Amino acid sequence: MARKGSFDRALVLRACVDSFVKLDPRVLVRNPVMFVVEIGMLVTLALTFDPSLFGSAVRPGGMAGARGYDLAVTVILFVTLLFGNFAEAIAEGRGKAQAESLRRTKTELMANVLRDGRYERIPASDLRKGDVVKVVAGELIPADGEVIEGIGSVDESAITGESAPVIRGAGGDFSSVTGGTKLLSDELVIRVTANPGETFLDRMIALVEGASRQKTPNEIALSVLLAGLTLIFLIVIDCLPPIAKGLGAHVDVATLVALLVCLIPTTIGALLSAIGIAGMDRVIRFNVIAKSGKAVEAAGDVDTLILDKTGTITIGNRLASAFLPVQGVDERTLAEKAALCSLFDETPEGRSVVDLARQMGLTFRREDYADARNVEFSADTRMSGLDLPDGTRLRKGAADAIKRYVLAQGGQIPGDLDAVVERVAKEGGTPLVVAENQRVYGVIYLKDIVKPGIRERFEELRKMGIRTVMCTGDNPLTAATIAREAGVDEFVAEAKPEDKMRLIRREQEQGRLVAMSGDGTNDAPALAQADVGLAMQSGTQAAKEAANMVDLDSDPTKLIEVVAIGKQLLITRGAITTFSIANDVAKYFAIIPAMFTSFLPALGALNVMHLTSPRSAILSALIFNAVIIPLLIPLAMRGVKYRPTSAMQLLMRNLLLYGVGGVIAPFVGIKVIDVILHALGAV
Repeated sequence: MARKGSFDRALVLRACVDSFVKLDPRVLVRNPVMFVVEIGMLVTLALTFDPSLFGSAVRPGGMAGARGYDLAVTVILFVTLLFGNFAEAIAEGRGKAQAESLRRTKTELMANVLRDGRYERIPASDLRKGDVVKVVAGELIPADGEVIEGIGSVDESAITGESAPVIRGAGGDFSSVTGGTKLLSDELVIRVTANPGETFLDRMIALVEGASRQKTPNEIALSVLLAGLTLIFLIVIDCLPPIAKGLGAHVDVATLVALLVCLIPTTIGALLSAIGIAGMDRVIRFNVIAKSGKAVEAAGDVDTLILDKTGTITIGNRLASAFLPVQGVDERTLAEKAALCSLFDETPEGRSVVDLARQMGLTFRREDYADARNVEFSADTRMSGLDLPDGTRLRKGAADAIKRYVLAQGGQIPGDLDAVVERVAKEGGTPLVVAENQRVYGVIYLKDIVKPGIRERFEELRKMGIRTVMCTGDNPLTAATIAREAGVDEFVAEAKPEDKMRLIRREQEQGRLVAMSGDGTNDAPALAQADVGLAMQSGTQAAKEAANMVDLDSDPTKLIEVVAIGKQLLITRGAITTFSIANDVAKYFAIIPAMFTSFLPALGALNVMHLTSPRSAILSALIFNAVIIPLLIPLAMRGVKYRPTSAMQLLMRNLLLYGVGGVIAPFVGIKVIDVILHALGAV
């Protein structure tokens, strides 16, 4: 997907326009804090035209001075609204840019659909769920579907951004195709799995554009808290005029509005939506489509991470790591026989045997064995190998299969073979026995290769307080070896699909949030049950429908990044909320003395900033309240950097950095603005 920076010129210009559009009260009412600011702006705007409105007495400076003051408050409140709208608009802008890129892939396609036993060409928009279409090399796949016949190479760069083609074929877990992708080779027959407007591409566009975005539970709870604080301060402000009147003083309406805006949590109110949108955007930038903000937020609270072994913890294919000869055979001779067995073996395991032999200085060329016959592996024989023209028969395969083969040739089994095979199995490897005619030469040690750095990543998760559980179909001995090498906390061996479901439910019953990844139809129930289910784009339609996230890169380890992004979202929201509430403290010291010192001189002791005048104090606090919003936009968009640490350390860091910082920054900022206003003669 095409991506633009947060402050790309085109995005900024569009965000500026959208900032004005969002001033519509019908839009702003969804944000109670900023809606109150807009009402306050309208009140001060009315006072600008008629300062005596609402029964206000003539204030210092006369009618002209009152109008100037009311106009200044109005302008500052207007700018505050624009800044708040800009924060949300710039976050939405990135999603809209990505949506436009995706829309360009939705050109009007034609499809070869099966009708009455023959294929006819119709517009792709007329396709319906259940239709069968044929796609040939060079054509775009017209709709989401499952391959029911054929196998071919597909270019999915239009949606994943990954240039390398992928293989899609009938059956298995790699049969799902996406509309708008291009078939590069061969021919596929596809059964359509989605109606127009319901395709994966349509859902992606809606999600990244924000049209389908709903507030997360934590975001809703925080919105309710902010609305409650706003209501409390509204009541407080309503009580001030009669209190002032009882003291023989007067507080004008514009000052009350300014006080209200400074006291309510406008900073977090303006940035709350932008933080949520930016959190989903960060997930999208990792090529993960989150079906809801709730999924991203839940990732931040995950307690247990369930991971498959193959392709997630290990590279995915067992590779040759050692040659173990039997008694009477040297290692180099075994390596030579093993490499010849694997010379025409195109599997990753076969290639790894040849590579290991080459590391020992042995070199073989296929051209030199052009007359030899390659014997491919089959489930019946459980062996593969090479038949040379001189009658030599080289084989490698499962221990019991090779034993039967050698005995059938009239050979004998070395006495130490079983011990070597058992040793490999105990260490979690796969033993492949090598034989030439009736003689056994030794064992190839095939080993699951744990992905580089995976142990360190699991250690980071442990610091986050997340338990990792590896699920594998391997026997307990092999599973224990891999689990120990990878550094997972627990493992489940010989795991079936129902075992994963049982594990997830058990964890949830104990009050834990569970995340898991999967790609097959058999993973769908577990993906649906998990609090965070990450399906692979290369996986089946059932898996993608069941999960609440889809990884376009089909990288199972991406779940680790998703968890980190979820935590970053929660921390960012908490940090800015802490800062917003903390900097209100400094505003009290600016506005309260300015309002009441004239009739309660003792409050002058609170004017610790020694601000020039009451009006300067109020305007300075109001300007700071507006300016701090755009200054925090980069933090809201980028997110607070997350470092694995304990909850207590995280809380202390939050309070010290954003709590204390939130108190100090306004003292400095308001004083600087006061000095500037005084120097300009504005107050």
